[in-house]
Amino acid sequence: MKHFVVTVVALFVFLASSYASDTIIVRKDPRLDVLTAKQAQINKRSSMMTSNGQYKGYRLQVLSTRSRDEAFKTKTDLLTRFPDEKAYLLYQSPYFRVRIGNFLKREDADKLRKQISSSFPNGCYVVEDAIDYIPPPDEDLITQ
Repeated sequence: MKHFVVTVVALFVFLASSYASDTIIVRKDPRLDVLTAKQAQINKRSSMMTSNGQYKGYRLQVLSTRSRDEAFKTKTDLLTRFPDEKAYLLYQSPYFRVRIGNFLKREDADKLRKQISSSFPNGCYVVEDAIDYIPPPDEDLITQ
């Protein structure tokens, strides 16, 4: 059996090398390029998503405390100082955590951290989190 496999492989190599000098012309439908680009975009997006449909990203954690009142006060303060950003209050027993922002890139989260750190001396830092993000429409992939 071993000799048979070696013979078949040798025969295949011989036949492949004898046909290697021929030219093969492949004609493909140009719509395949559009489909390939769309699939690449879908793969890129799905690699960035979590199992619940949110994106993998970053937020700033401003506070972690056991006091519910302090957490609500901090969230309100964040929303008044940074109205363009969304603030989140999470409860993981026994702590209330206050987070702000939805960032795909850590660098963008660091920019806001530098602004916030002067207002909140207890320290705020960047954490990985599932974020709310609405991707832009794929206008460049739609071609006729």
